[in-house]
Amino acid sequence: MSNVTTSAPRGGIDRFFRISQRGSTVSREVRGGFVTFFTMAYIIVLNPLILGFAPDADGQYLGGGTVPGANVEMIAAGTALVAGVMTILMGVVANYPLALATGLGLNAFVAFSIASDMTWADAMGLVVIEGLVILVLVLTGFREAVFHAVPAQLKIAISVGIGLFIALIGFVDAGFVRRIPDAANTTVPVQLGQTGQLAGWPVLVFGVGLALVIVLWVRHVRGAILISIAATTVLAIVVEAIVGAGSIVDNPKGWSLNVPAWPDKVLATPDFGTLGEFSLLGSFESVGVVTSLLFVFTLMLADFFDTMGTMTAIGAEAGLLLEDGTPPNTKRILIIDSLAASAGGAAGVSSNTAYIESASGVGEGARTGLASVVTGLLFLLSIFAAPLVSIIPSEAAVPALVLVGFLMMQQVRGIDWDDLEIAIPAFLTIVLMPFTYSISVGIGAGFLAYVLIKIARGKVREVHPLLWIVAALFLVYFCISPITSWIS
Repeated sequence: MSNVTTSAPRGGIDRFFRISQRGSTVSREVRGGFVTFFTMAYIIVLNPLILGFAPDADGQYLGGGTVPGANVEMIAAGTALVAGVMTILMGVVANYPLALATGLGLNAFVAFSIASDMTWADAMGLVVIEGLVILVLVLTGFREAVFHAVPAQLKIAISVGIGLFIALIGFVDAGFVRRIPDAANTTVPVQLGQTGQLAGWPVLVFGVGLALVIVLWVRHVRGAILISIAATTVLAIVVEAIVGAGSIVDNPKGWSLNVPAWPDKVLATPDFGTLGEFSLLGSFESVGVVTSLLFVFTLMLADFFDTMGTMTAIGAEAGLLLEDGTPPNTKRILIIDSLAASAGGAAGVSSNTAYIESASGVGEGARTGLASVVTGLLFLLSIFAAPLVSIIPSEAAVPALVLVGFLMMQQVRGIDWDDLEIAIPAFLTIVLMPFTYSISVGIGAGFLAYVLIKIARGKVREVHPLLWIVAALFLVYFCISPITSWIS
């Protein structure tokens, strides 16, 4: 339910974005846009590392050639370009504080499951098709109808689950929580630090950043998240200059992604060589119609519900949700998101989707699309200033995700835990998002449990018709591997 405060607009920008109407100010929107960018700028570095080192079926790498990693700057430029353009569109068209970029998980699926069976151009063609299919579902009203069919308390559970999920992302990206190398032979899959103990200067920097953002937040300091990111980045640069921890690739106690150091150059000339490198129907010839459709279905289902959960969580945190638990301009949000998926494929950088890291900007005060415009412009600037962006280590940015995870967790009190018909599905939704590292898995498990319990209690008529369809699709989604093997 919306809790924004209405006041008189103060200018053209204010009126267009309804800034005062939503109880915000231009300065808060700008700060929120900066914070969102800093918490998701890692994708400019991480996406090339995922896509640039995976060969396709012909042994070629994305962007051309047989040398792994040779085209990472090209992929980075395309990643920043699409993220910038689509995030600005989200702000201007949908007026929502939601940023978009290449989807993590989706890019790995494209790189290691799809491109390995065909050429990179064919794989990106499937991404384009997936986005177009979702766009059709939006324009026909199906995607929005599914969103309205979801019970309000399940939507709350989605927000809470995403809160735990992004907090876990923060802890993992900082090295505070680590995967156990021999997880198959141990009783737990993760642990504290590298060996069950915290070790290394980067983790200490994260700890300082987390403590700083908490202190600033509880003291109601304006710009708390942005200040903490900037201050912790400076600390990280100083620490690295003194101790030389290096990358986690070479040192288990090193920095998890970016090694903080002032770059030799601030500006770089971009290369957009991946743009337009896709074949719309090539995959149907190389791997067959059935396999191609299964790939499209898997991509579509993940994209479809990730965004639904993300935009709900953002709206809940910002106090923008309407009486029925939906964000304002839902259809516009979904249209831009669908176009972003196809745009990512057409640019050769994988499907773009809504980022839950946008919640960090909302935590800083963002309530309108102006924040998204600021984030998008920063992405476009990063095309040329990639060396400058790369100095921000994830250890300095992810404390914001932990704080926002706490803020989103507070919504859990909106769930009736005495009603088993909603409590069990809500529980599965919440816990499986962080446990499986997937928003879609949590949503799917919650939907299936909700339908199952209604059947068991003889309340079939209370299940919305669209939920039957969605539950069936998720059942196929969870069984996609044996289905694919059986068809093959």
